Amino acid sequence: MSGYEVIADGGRRRFWSAAEKLRIVEETYLPGMNVSLVARQHGISRSQIFTWRRLVAQGAPTAAGAGEEVVPASEYRALQNQVAELQRLLARRPWKPRTA
Repeated sequence: MSGYEVIADGGRRRFWSAAEKLRIVEETYLPGMNVSLVARQHGISRSQIFTWRRLVAQGAPTAAGAGEEVVPASEYRALQNQVAELQRLLARRPWKPRTA
């Protein structure tokens, strides 16, 4: 999900960064929250949030800025899980200094 243009109340255009869109989507899953409420809080349409949710579920590519490498969010999460598992395994393994 790259920067996206949304026309807010009063005809102002708003550009949402990938991080902002992901944060908004995550808000819709919080206890006591729903898409309609989050949409009203941010001044955007429910359909826009549903589109962003679908893209996140599909692992849509995200990037922090222009010119940066794009990686699907699902791949990023999988790699984070892999790193956490490797760190857990290394923590259990006794450390022995190498001798030359």
